[in-house]
This record gives sequence, C-alpha cells and structure tokens, in this order.
Amino acid sequence: MDAYTLDWLNLLLRWLHIITGIAWIGASFYFIWLDNSLEAPTKAGDIDRGVGGELWAVHGGGFYHAEKFRARPPAIPERLHWFKWEAYWTWLSGFALLILVYYAGADLNLIDRSVADLSRGAAIAIGLTFIIGGWLVYDLLCKSPLARNDKLLSAVLFVLLCAAAWALTHCFGGRGAYMHFGAMLGTIMVANVAMVIMPAQRAMVHAATEGRDPDPKLGVSGKQRSVHNTYFTLPVLFVMMSNHYAFTHGHRYNWVLLIALSLAGALIRVWFVDRHKGQQSPVTLIVAGAMLAGVFWVAIPQAQITGGTVEFRQVQSVVQVRCAVCHAQTPVQPGIAAAPKGVLLETEAQIRTQAALIVQQSVTTRVMPPGNLTKMSAEERALIAQWAAGLPAK
Repeated sequence: MDAYTLDWLNLLLRWLHIITGIAWIGASFYFIWLDNSLEAPTKAGDIDRGVGGELWAVHGGGFYHAEKFRARPPAIPERLHWFKWEAYWTWLSGFALLILVYYAGADLNLIDRSVADLSRGAAIAIGLTFIIGGWLVYDLLCKSPLARNDKLLSAVLFVLLCAAAWALTHCFGGRGAYMHFGAMLGTIMVANVAMVIMPAQRAMVHAATEGRDPDPKLGVSGKQRSVHNTYFTLPVLFVMMSNHYAFTHGHRYNWVLLIALSLAGALIRVWFVDRHKGQQSPVTLIVAGAMLAGVFWVAIPQAQITGGTVEFRQVQSVVQVRCAVCHAQTPVQPGIAAAPKGVLLETEAQIRTQAALIVQQSVTTRVMPPGNLTKMSAEERALIAQWAAGLPAK
C-alpha cells in the first residue's frame, strides 16, 4: 500500500475514532452528571411508582423530565435505549489506528533502539501483552476482596499504573510508550462496558421483564466500573494528544510526566463529579494545578551547549542526511507521503527558520529522527546544538 493511501486510511480512522470517542465520552459524562444531580421526587404518586430521583432540564428549546427508578419500573417499554456501540467503535477504530501507525510502522513510530533493541515481532508482542494483561490484572483486582475498599483499590491500581508507565517507556520510544499506556486504559474502559456493565444491565432488564427485582449486586458492580471509566477518561484524552507534544514523551523522565499528567486529569474529573453533587473542594483542583505546574517546570528545555560557532554547511549536511528524508517536498522515507506537520528542511532558509524546532526535537527531547531511524549520532546532535547557540537571538 502506497504512502498516500496509508495517509488517507489514517485520516479516516482517526476521524472515526474522534467522532465515536466524543459520542461515548459525551454520553458517559452526561449520565454521571444526571445520576449525581437527581432530586427526590416531589409527587407522592411518583414515589409509589418506585421513582427514586428525578430531574427537570431545558435544552434546545424544549423541556425534559428524567426519572430514575429505585429498582425496576412498573413495566419495561417496548423500545429501550442502550449505550454501548459508541464504546465499541471507539475501541475498534483506536485499535485499527494502533495497528496502522504503531505496528505496521513499528520501526518508525514504536521501536527506539536507543531504549531497547527490539525486533518488530517482539515489540508488537510486548505492546499486546500490556494491553490485554492490563485488563486481566485490573479485572482480577476488581473481583477480589480488595474491591470492597475503593480507596485501597485505587491506591493499588495507581502503583500498578506507575509500574506500567515505567516499563513501557523502557521498552518503546516515548510516543509508542504513551500510546500503549492510553490503549491499555482504553481497553480497560471498553472491557468494563462489554464484560461487566452490559451483562449487568441485560440481567437487570431480564429480571424486570419477569417482574422480579434485579440483584442489587449487579448495579453496584456496574456502578463501580462506570466510575473508574469516568476517571480514566481525561488521562486517555491526554495520551491521544500527546504525540504532538514532544516535551512530554521525549523527556528523560517521560514516565513520571505521564503519571503526573494522568493523575492531574483524573483529579480534575474528580472535582467535576464532586461538583455535580455540590461537594467540590478547591483542594482537588489545587493539587491538580500544582501537578501541571510541576510538569511545566520539569519539562523546561535545558540549554545543551552555551557557546561556540559552527559553519552552516556542517549542520546542513547533517540535516540533509538525517532529517530531510522525511522533511522534504517529496519525502524518500518509506511510509511518509508528506513532510510531517508541513515542516520542510531542504534549503538554508528553511533550516534557519526552523532552528529552534530542530534543536527541541533532535537535541532536547531526542524524539527526532523517530526511533533514530536515520541513526543521528550524539556528535551530530551536539553539532546542531552548538550551531543554534551561536545564532543571534530573535
């Protein structure tokens, strides 16, 4: 398949992934808000019908009245709306993207031999092990006695996620490591829907259809997994965007930044959920903000070389061999149809214009060339840094 066709497939899959992700996350956020915003019914007749909470809303020029039953409604309507396909299609499109970008292009986007000298097969096997193994370990913990203590379960999950982030960043390049961390969380989320939440809902509907009260344990289990999903959401969204920000995945301590940003996202979501209940505390936001500020401070680019003069022709020869195979009007690197982000590095003017970006990507974060595919040496990186340090300040 030629590079242009691959780019189109990438575009369409990414578009589908975003659309279905918005639908899934939007529905999830709405129902979390709805569940936490219900008020006691005001009519005695509603209480007699088994209504446990209600909510009035206005939107789009209309009034809406939502009710939640304590156990089961007096009758199950012929048409009952389910929310599952958004989750399934988000995962399917995301996994297809993982295959297309990180497995088919493993040498370019997944493997970094300065981190671990892996074969394509070994790298893919490790990635799939984390994705599948993450769900298996998580599910076992949620089915263990540990699940009866939410705080203790959360602490254990946090420690395991820290270990996973560290291990992934010591197996793959930063982009691939971050994406597999997100894929692991995303798989846990959709497996929660498919393996726990949906079966519980089917059992509840079946019981209600037969006139029986559903087993309350089903609701408790489904609720726990749904709450976990909502706290995983913002970390997964961060990972989806992270490949555009090399100062995160390209940092020396990229796994620490990944955990800090994920935890900040989860805490922000905690604040919103508490806000729905009227119980929000500024402490949660302050801690999340402090984490974001800490990441900002830690990730500030450090000067590599502070002086010296290098002739441009020396730098140009390095850029032509190591960078311009991709960053050209007509890239010659297999699998690249167009210059990444439209950055061209073929002429002197283009190289000088992009000097700061070249230093950031190839010297500070070392994410370029991806996986060091063109084998840029440490001496060549130092040469670029020394040249850029000698340029006049803008």
